[in-house]
Amino acid sequence: MTGPDLTPDLAALLPDEHRRLLVGGRWRDAEDGATFTVHDPADGSVLTRVADASVGDAVEALDAAVAAQPAWAATPPRERGEILRRAFEMIADRADDLAMLMSLEMGKTVKEAKGEVGYGNEFFRWYSEEAVRIHGRWMQAPAGGSRLLTIKKPVGPCFFVTPWNFPLAMGTRKIGPAVAAGCTMVIKPAAQTPLTMLALAAILGEAGLPDGVLNVLPSTHAKEMSQALQGDDRLRKVSFTGSTGVGRTLVRQSADQLQRVSMELGGNAPFLVFADADLDAAVDGAMVAKMRNMGEACTAANRFLVHQDVAAEFAEKLAARMGGLTLGRGQDDGVDVGPLIDEDAVDSVARLVTDAVHDGARVVTGGGRPDGAGWFYQPTVLLDVPAESAINTEEIFGPVAPITTFATEDEAVAAANATEYGLASYVYTRDLSRTIRMAEALDFGMVGVNTGLISNPAAPFGGVKASGFGREGGFEGIEEYLETTYVALPVT
Repeated sequence: MTGPDLTPDLAALLPDEHRRLLVGGRWRDAEDGATFTVHDPADGSVLTRVADASVGDAVEALDAAVAAQPAWAATPPRERGEILRRAFEMIADRADDLAMLMSLEMGKTVKEAKGEVGYGNEFFRWYSEEAVRIHGRWMQAPAGGSRLLTIKKPVGPCFFVTPWNFPLAMGTRKIGPAVAAGCTMVIKPAAQTPLTMLALAAILGEAGLPDGVLNVLPSTHAKEMSQALQGDDRLRKVSFTGSTGVGRTLVRQSADQLQRVSMELGGNAPFLVFADADLDAAVDGAMVAKMRNMGEACTAANRFLVHQDVAAEFAEKLAARMGGLTLGRGQDDGVDVGPLIDEDAVDSVARLVTDAVHDGARVVTGGGRPDGAGWFYQPTVLLDVPAESAINTEEIFGPVAPITTFATEDEAVAAANATEYGLASYVYTRDLSRTIRMAEALDFGMVGVNTGLISNPAAPFGGVKASGFGREGGFEGIEEYLETTYVALPVT
């Protein structure tokens, strides 16, 4: 699964200048000149090296954000919105290049990467329109004699940490509302996939974002960086997308400075298929919910809970679709499934499948690693998976669909809720009353009914329990970046 020399393509997609730090509007090397490697997951080769920010660089970036905050907060909302709108148009024009860059560093197919560019870009369009709709309220006090006025103000300098699985969308989902609200930012993209974020930052600069509003720090020193920034009382908000373990650490670190936090953490999404479901539609939805991003998504269907009367038929239909997918380098024509992000990811998926089979599960299709270079795993369907198997309790983050059966609706709900996580869930049924019961009974921040795709920039994305708190997207998303000031106005 090796490919051609990609260096010329990469150089055209992201100039050397933009493989550095962006601090205060200036692209520069790390203070100690350090760099780190970015790998191509399709064959493990080195794509390039980028600047490796230190704690000192992070403090300088926060200095820049703090310095830019007053003027940026005072910038008219329409102007902030127009910057996002111009960036939206530039991203749309460069979608092919951004998709290729993302495919190179992350592994997903160019087609899927282009879908992410379109989805992620919609956050800029949405929040370009929301910037001018920030408002407070005016009312008479219930007892009379005074008026109550509330006004909205930007939270202030923010620290963002984004994951490797959606290199563009997880950035735009945070940057969009922050820009609209008038907040400045320091952002640390994942070390596995920093290139797309660096390209995005360059576009925002072209769109007119003032120096210091967005500072980008690719780095292998995430722990030290977060400790330093969260220990600084000038930082007012942290937004993180990633694992629950790291999220808990960041929440603890936020306590001393009482920083606002938004946490979009791990998931263990159930995919419920009832006996009355349209099985063909359910399989279509399963392919989306499971195979988006090779299964490397926090919203990915992790546990397939299927009524015992239709489980065998559902498994057969799903296996036919999964088994027909073509693995390969994401930039090649005809490829459906790219590599996982690294060797550790492949090892983790392989362990979960091996343990499930040991527990009594049956492999319907897939179940192993293909021959050749790269970090690939076969699309896999498992049937008769015991409820207590590790693959039903851990986040798989790979192209594996474990099927466990249920007999009653109550049993299905209990099994779906038997997890510390509460991000996404999916339900397939043609019974309207059951639909309502499921929406009310499932302990998840999002419920997809007869659909495998729930993410939408106009909707509030987020979870409950160990999946975090706060919402990104929708009308709700901008509130995460605003504080409320109440003004009492006596009337005599």
